[in-house]
Amino acid sequence: MSIRFQRFPSAPPSAALAARLAAIVLALLVAGIILAGTGASPLKLVGQVIKATFGSSFGLEDVGLLVTPLILTGLSVAVAQRIGAWNIGGEGQFYAGAFAATGVALFIPGPSIVMLPLMFVAGAIGGALWILIPTLARAYADVNELITTLLLNFVATLLVYWVATGPWLDPGGQALATTARLPHDIPEFWGIVHWGFPLAVVITILVAAVLAFTRWGYEVRIAGSNPQAAKYAGMPFRRHLILVMLLSGAIAGIAGMFEVAGTVHRLQGGISNNFGYLGIMVAVLARGSALGVLAGAALMGIILNSGIILQTQGLNVSTVLAITGLILFFTAIGDELAHYRIIRTEPAKA
Repeated sequence: MSIRFQRFPSAPPSAALAARLAAIVLALLVAGIILAGTGASPLKLVGQVIKATFGSSFGLEDVGLLVTPLILTGLSVAVAQRIGAWNIGGEGQFYAGAFAATGVALFIPGPSIVMLPLMFVAGAIGGALWILIPTLARAYADVNELITTLLLNFVATLLVYWVATGPWLDPGGQALATTARLPHDIPEFWGIVHWGFPLAVVITILVAAVLAFTRWGYEVRIAGSNPQAAKYAGMPFRRHLILVMLLSGAIAGIAGMFEVAGTVHRLQGGISNNFGYLGIMVAVLARGSALGVLAGAALMGIILNSGIILQTQGLNVSTVLAITGLILFFTAIGDELAHYRIIRTEPAKA
């Protein structure tokens, strides 16, 4: 009898979960050994991280504020992946959504109960419009969306920085390089995070349900796995591509609206904190699954918050980034190994 490893296209859910948990534990063990070598106490640091993160409402609030935009930017990338596209422009669409929502809040009068939904719609439209040119270029000229969406990130960042320091600069002079405080805030949810968090979860579940249980979602999945077969079967591949990418941009734009209306309350340069780029890692951790984005965003949020806590304990930024990179690196390896199975074969009889 001979034994060999064989890779399968998909990993069993139980194997994928076990591999991911084992990878995270192994990464933490390696990080602990490295920290012990520097003279730090890994167990003490872990205890402080757990206490600061889960032992108080402030810790849970910090994690929730990180997880909310990560869910949506991760979902934005994951949605585009379902049709075989890579939306690397979540950062730009995030800024575009925040820009559009801020414009509505600052220049259109009205009560918050009316303006917040209007800001939500404006954020979605802003994100969708920002991905429109890359979408049409991909659909009609087969231009690689990786390049076009990435380059537009820098345009959106500079646009927001310009309006926040120029035309929309706080006229009261109460803050530098930002707009005035928005007159409308997203209400708190359970006194811990704002309502953007449960809405982000609901949006994710709805998108996952549409992709899994509707004809449109079925055709999107087929088009993503085999575009030629989809075209041969008469499915409108180009129309599906356009709709999916616009949906992807709209979701990232909603993330920007939640951030400016629920967390920062002012439009300013750097408002994203790289959430658009981190969303790519969330989608990779979720392996393109819409529901998997929730777990991936939670893991990423805890990692980022733990990094902030570790910095308050005297660790430098490089060490924190190295630990974060180890966790993501081992997780990626675990996800890949979950696809392999041990195959036993009997030798051929003479």
